[in-house]
Amino acid sequence: MNARLLAALLNDPEVRAGLAPNGVEIPADTLFMAALHDTTTDRVTLYDGDHPSDPHKDDIRQAKAWFAAAGKLARGERALRLPRTAHENAVPGRSRNWAETRPEWALAGCKAFIAAPRTRTVGKSLEGRAFLHDYDWKQDKSFSVLELILTAPVVVASWISLQYYGSTVAPGVFGGGNKLLHNVVGGIGVVEGNGGLLRAGLPWQSIHDGEKFAHEPLRLSVYIEAPRQAMSDVLRRHDNVRALFDNRWLHLFALDDKGRMAWRYERNIEWSAMLTHDKANAPPLLMATA
Repeated sequence: MNARLLAALLNDPEVRAGLAPNGVEIPADTLFMAALHDTTTDRVTLYDGDHPSDPHKDDIRQAKAWFAAAGKLARGERALRLPRTAHENAVPGRSRNWAETRPEWALAGCKAFIAAPRTRTVGKSLEGRAFLHDYDWKQDKSFSVLELILTAPVVVASWISLQYYGSTVAPGVFGGGNKLLHNVVGGIGVVEGNGGLLRAGLPWQSIHDGEKFAHEPLRLSVYIEAPRQAMSDVLRRHDNVRALFDNRWLHLFALDDKGRMAWRYERNIEWSAMLTHDKANAPPLLMATA
């Protein structure tokens, strides 16, 4: 609903006229459209009926075809990891089965956060394990977008990563227990069985397939292609964000102008070089960090 309201606002000519004096100029032929991504089936619903537009008919048809093809590929990849699912056609049925304790793996397996030009990762298999942002620091003159990335999506990704981490390394303390025994209490949480403390974290079925863990407990590695000085300035202004890296709950790496891991953030606004004199031996992107 939020996306549909935003699309309506941004398609309003008066809103666009009001944005122009603030430096936000939206081309006249731009159409904003809301969509819903079902993370279990990987189907994307476009709300094209909200703002019918004959000039955009072909574009919308093409977008629907792209989303359908991407969804089919994603379901096929996900099906290989799900128990008792050998084909992508079985995924939608699992999503409607209330007896299915593992309709999807959600964000299990997350290990990296990347903010760099999309060209750095296009064509590479990220295995569904990376939070991916298309970011070009050369267009971010004031580094306000960099600050937003470090203080908002990076923080949210840290919550997700650490919830999976805690639920995997210490499920009895930080996990949610057995999903089959959950009872909702007051709309604010769950207990396991008929009493005890509210359970935090993720249920066992969200991190374990019955034989092995579906999540590898790594501390999230954050890769950003931007000047180190700009990142250091942001960390100086935001102590809580800096603490995540200083205390090694997250790992921060600066990429060079060729997308290689060039610098690693240590702590206290200090960085250590990773590139050797032989740049051909530069560490590749997406190294796993325990």
